[in-house]
Parts: sequence; C-alpha cells; structure tokens
Amino acid sequence: MFRSVRHMIYDLIEWRSQILSGTLPQDELKELKKKVTAKIDYGNRILDLDLVVRDEDGNILDPEQTSTISLFRAHEIASKQVEERLQEEKSQKQNIDINRQAKFAATPSFALFVNLKNVVCKIGEDAEVLMSLYDPLESKFISENYLVRWSSCGLPKDIDRLHNLRAVFTDLGSKDLKREKISFVCQIVRVGRMELRDNNTRKLTSGLRRPFGVAGKPGP
Repeated sequence: MFRSVRHMIYDLIEWRSQILSGTLPQDELKELKKKVTAKIDYGNRILDLDLVVRDEDGNILDPEQTSTISLFRAHEIASKQVEERLQEEKSQKQNIDINRQAKFAATPSFALFVNLKNVVCKIGEDAEVLMSLYDPLESKFISENYLVRWSSCGLPKDIDRLHNLRAVFTDLGSKDLKREKISFVCQIVRVGRMELRDNNTRKLTSGLRRPFGVAGKPGP
C-alpha cells in the first residue's frame, strides 16, 4: 500500500509541474487534468477516503449550486469509474502473477550454496582448491569450478576473504534434480616444485601445477 501511494504521489508531483509550466497545448492540458483527477479519486478509494464528485472537466461540484439528483448521478458515475479501475488493476496483477508462475513452472531453477570453512590437507606448498558438481553415472562434471587459492601457510591466498569463502551453484533445473546421483567433488592441485623433495637450487622449479588429491561427497 505504501509503495502504491508513493508512486501515485510521484506521478501527481510530476503532472503538477507540467500543468504549472504553462507550455502544454489546451487539449493536452485538458487530458492531463482528467488523468490527475482520476489518479486522485483512485488513491482516495484505495485509502478508504471520501469520494470527490466532479464534473466532466474534473472540477469539484458545488453542492450549493448542484441539485441532489445531479450529485447522486455524478457520484454513481465516479464510483463506477473507480471500481472499473480497481478491477482493471486487479486483473492486470492476476495476469502478471499467472505469467510468472507459468514461466517458473516451465523453467524451474535451483541453487546450491557452498561455504568453505577450511582445507585440512598437508600440502607443503601453495595449492588450488576446485569444487564442482559431478554426475558419476554419466562420468562428467555438470557445473563450473569454484576456485580457491590456498597458501602453504594454511590460509587463503587472498587473506581478505578469510571466513568469507562462499559460492552459489546456480541454474540447476528440473533435469538436474532428475539425475539419479550428483556428487560434490573437491580437487586439490599443488602449485610449486616438480618434486617436494627437490632441494637442489640448480634444479629448483616453481609454479608447476600437479594433481595432489581429490575428495567427493555423494548426494542423495
């Protein structure tokens, strides 16, 4: 309700500025005034305020100069217009909700949230930790890798991300839910020397990527 009234007030402020500018042609000015009065009457209705009876030009009718029958007929016309507007708004909202539900039903999407707490693995050098979803029956990965670079000190290379290593595997549709098995796989790649026992500075290499370990958790 608050958001609806706020949008209407913003519209009224903008239209008021256009009316006071004095730059609108007479026909556009007349149409804009009708739009303003219709918006005010609609806002009063949804706020359960009194309905203001107006003439064809949108001016408020003076009860001292208007007959009771004319006031009654004008009130009927105004009430009917506001009710039609309410029904139209309700119908549009229902159509939007139906379209959203149909779109969601046709293309359902799910997500898996992962929060990495720690990597308990004695590596001795820097490493890359790759996490992904795997279908063991089809022998293939069904998601991209979530990569975390881990230092030899046992902490993330990007220290600012400590205790904030989170990822979301998105766009998992109904096809993925129908898979018989889905496993969560974690691969560890060592980054450094060719051999950990290589202490000869002449043969020392660096920056080489070597598979070090793998772990998997089968899904339901």
